[in-house]
Amino acid sequence: MMRMEKSLLMIPGPTPIPPQVAAAMTQPMLNHRGEAFSALFAEVSTKLQKVFRTAQPVYIFPGAGSGGWEAALVNTLNPGDAVLSVSIGDFGERWHKVAVQLGFAVERLRFEPGRAADPERIAERLAQDRERRIKAVLIQHNETSTGVTNDVRAIARAVREHGALLMVDSVSGLGALPLEMDEWGLDVVLTGAQKALMCPPGLSIIAFSERARAAAEKSAMPKFYWDLKAAHSSLQKWQTPYTPAISLLHALKAALELLETETLEGSWARHRLMGEMCRAGVKAMGLRLLAVDERTASNSVTAVVAPVDPKRLRKVAREQFGVELAGGQGDLADQIFRIGHLGYVVPGDVLQALAATEMALAQLGVDVQIGRAVAAAQEVWMNHVRG
Repeated sequence: MMRMEKSLLMIPGPTPIPPQVAAAMTQPMLNHRGEAFSALFAEVSTKLQKVFRTAQPVYIFPGAGSGGWEAALVNTLNPGDAVLSVSIGDFGERWHKVAVQLGFAVERLRFEPGRAADPERIAERLAQDRERRIKAVLIQHNETSTGVTNDVRAIARAVREHGALLMVDSVSGLGALPLEMDEWGLDVVLTGAQKALMCPPGLSIIAFSERARAAAEKSAMPKFYWDLKAAHSSLQKWQTPYTPAISLLHALKAALELLETETLEGSWARHRLMGEMCRAGVKAMGLRLLAVDERTASNSVTAVVAPVDPKRLRKVAREQFGVELAGGQGDLADQIFRIGHLGYVVPGDVLQALAATEMALAQLGVDVQIGRAVAAAQEVWMNHVRG
């Protein structure tokens, strides 16, 4: 029983919550139309701009991170607009489905799971669109289902030459991986609070460039809950158009204060270290990363090709060794498992996750040498400490 009480959550979201964040949610309820709420909302909104690396307003909607997909589309486009959906995994496929459901003319540019999107192929496709019919390009910053990070900066250059809006899903990237919204010329960036921002699920957070907000002025798509104009009008008074998730905003304020103390660059460096440690440990076990090119492997989640039934592996890791790993999604459900290492996670957690994975594999009859994965990860950590 005690082992289960001390279980370690190593999935790519929802992620563990710092004690300060949990404590912040216990504050008394306040008037959401009063001065105290406005002060809270102003502080959180301003701090978020620094994480997004933007001078543009950042909007917070009660909802899942995926709600940002719909908000991005219905606020900037018009019925029947052509959209290029770039997909490298299950979450790219889901955003594609949202665009189709909303009635846009969606073209999918699909890459094999485990590979990053090729900026040159995107540029070639956009160059063929001489009449500039494509109004938006959809891309994942970090594909959570495959553990692969896209070169958003290079993709942004190709999209800017064409003139379409570039919409970036950074749900498992923002705060963990480098992203410069203004400098790279990104038009829409969206995330959820339950990943690197170290909060419980329930907040969809999204920023629009000046160009995207100008497009919103001409958008004729029906919308109510995700209406950017209503959100922007309320934001001028540090308010929301409807009842906000007050307790979650207290939590987000506490989490952003922790991130400020660490610094955003410090968080990027910590996640890079944990990614390198995890990959070194996985390879030391003799396992294969799903990421075809390790240079594009994610520093927030590692996807591993399973040598045994991944569901059995995760069950043993959870029930016998107290570590919760993530499964594969979509077509990869029976092929991979994933180790999440983003948010309120430190290198010692990666060591425990690797140890549990190694022992679970041994329990299932896989020929692994106990301790090799942890030693490989420790070596990476020591090299980092030595500088």
